Amino acid sequence: MFKQNIYLGRILGIPISLDFSWFLIFVLLSWTLAVSYYPTEFKDWPGYLYWLMGSVTALLLFGSVLLHELGHSFVALRFHLPVKSITLFIFGGVAQISREPRSPRAEFGIAIAGPVVSLLLGIFFYLLKPLFAANSPLLALAEYLSYINILLAAFNLIPGFPLDGGRVFRAIVWAISGNMRKATVIAGTVGRIVAFIFIYIGVMQIFAGRVADGLWIIFIGWFLESAASAQIHQQEIHDLIAHHRVEEAMNRHFAIIPSSALLQDLINHHIIGEGRRYLIVLKDDEFAGLLTLHRIKEIPPQDRVSATVDQVMVPMSELKWISPDTEIWEALQEMDRDGVNQLPVMEGENIIGVLSREDVISFLRKLKETG
Repeated sequence: MFKQNIYLGRILGIPISLDFSWFLIFVLLSWTLAVSYYPTEFKDWPGYLYWLMGSVTALLLFGSVLLHELGHSFVALRFHLPVKSITLFIFGGVAQISREPRSPRAEFGIAIAGPVVSLLLGIFFYLLKPLFAANSPLLALAEYLSYINILLAAFNLIPGFPLDGGRVFRAIVWAISGNMRKATVIAGTVGRIVAFIFIYIGVMQIFAGRVADGLWIIFIGWFLESAASAQIHQQEIHDLIAHHRVEEAMNRHFAIIPSSALLQDLINHHIIGEGRRYLIVLKDDEFAGLLTLHRIKEIPPQDRVSATVDQVMVPMSELKWISPDTEIWEALQEMDRDGVNQLPVMEGENIIGVLSREDVISFLRKLKETG
């Protein structure tokens, strides 16, 4: 997905946004409904109505997807798991939960909630059908949304990680074995098998002459395989760094700059000259904040000559920090939750190091090399 999303608002306190890829699938779905589905099922509608119904149906479908993700999010919040955001994109939607569930019960509840919402929506639209006249647009809308929501529930219950069904499957294996690692690897492996089945079906569709359908199914299979492989890889990383502490991987040789320094001067010397991605800021010999590449990029080039560090840095009051005995995996999760690439390491009121994602990668490489 693209880095920038379109913010729509908040529901249950959760930011809702659109990825730019959503517009592609919205246009494609609207076009397919307008030129293929509705003209085939309802032959005597006026031409403009096909396009109107195609667009309205696509919007309501993604409204259904949003409710599906809100189902996951509501249960996650009930288990005291913060939800960072919900994003609608080309494959539907994703609720970004801040951390993994800590029990199979929580995993099962969160995973099953989405398909349950979709199933209930399907039943709701089905029960609306008798209220509308034959061949009416409202009947057509109810029929399609009933069918597609039930299909969405069924598809998501396929036991292929990271689909909801894969997470339900992981929760069951986790509950039986008592081992989340084992459950994740098994669910991820099954997810990859399911993904390859999708790819195989897509190839067969192409050979049968249904090229567009085949390519779309292959695309879905590729997405599922990538996601399942990423989950297995993430578990492997967790296994490698489990019980290792931040003090083992942190960088103790960080650059220190005064808060009064001119931004352009330190860019020339430290960022360009030394290749540093962050700088520790001191004011009156005390740790005052962190200057990051992200903050520097927010300042227009013409303003960097006169700007000072204290105008640009992330002040201490806004910084999350970790202690040297924090587990590295926990620190990585903290970075993900806050959307940052590094965290200061504090001992009392003193900064003794910085842990960045690059430091973790370097530490992982050393662990692999030493077996």
